[in-house]
Amino acid sequence: MLIKRKSIEAQANRRAGPGKTDAPKPPRKPKFAPVTLSEQEGVRYLHFGTEWVQGAMRIRKPDWIELEYAQQMMAWMLFNAEPAHIVQLGLGTGALTKFSHKHFPKARVTAVELNPSVVAICRSMFKLPQDDERLSVVEMDAMDFVNDAANHGKLDILQVDLYDATARGPVLDTPEFYVACAECLAPGGIMTVNLFGDHPSYAKNLKAMRPAFRQILCLPEVHDGNVVALALKTPTELDFPALYERAANIVQSTKLPAKSWVNGLKATQTSE
Repeated sequence: MLIKRKSIEAQANRRAGPGKTDAPKPPRKPKFAPVTLSEQEGVRYLHFGTEWVQGAMRIRKPDWIELEYAQQMMAWMLFNAEPAHIVQLGLGTGALTKFSHKHFPKARVTAVELNPSVVAICRSMFKLPQDDERLSVVEMDAMDFVNDAANHGKLDILQVDLYDATARGPVLDTPEFYVACAECLAPGGIMTVNLFGDHPSYAKNLKAMRPAFRQILCLPEVHDGNVVALALKTPTELDFPALYERAANIVQSTKLPAKSWVNGLKATQTSE
């Protein structure tokens, strides 16, 4: 066992004395990487000061989900056609938030983003609409949001895409975080998570999810290395004919490649 020695001098310096108080220090403000943009072939990209892409928008189709992994984050649509409340942790370019707001007019849509600069640039450069009676963008820490008892048992869908400037693994990845995510879901609720398949964080996150979710499904890795996991609070038998029928409806109404999601689920189930 290692015991951390406490400095007597440091303790003395912390004691109240002339001109000193024991008032607690104000909480540290989070330090954010710079929010930067790039454009190529009609697509605008969001970065956090590095070459790693944090989100994208096709300028002529601002409500479309441009990136393949982000499209897969909507794979919960195979299991729930009419969610009442959809929450996005990590705003990115607002692609999932905008899409959900447009295609689920009866649902409440909430986005949780810690960095106010990301919110501002989504409004100005990525066509994120202003808040309305259904849409709320909340500036707060995702961990604080999922730990808030007021949110427990209230969400039908939770989409988790929390990456920092290095974009190599989720910034929240502990069992405690995923337990809190599960607490937020209503019965039958589903969480989708963006993971990075060729990084040690992938296995770490799947292990951290298992105590909280009774069924975890993974789609095949896409070309950028992303792997989307679907975590179901209530296990379900995969009825593939029904899933293909549902996928056809999704393709017709949204143009998302939902049939490929079912193909992916079928492939991963066969390989297990």
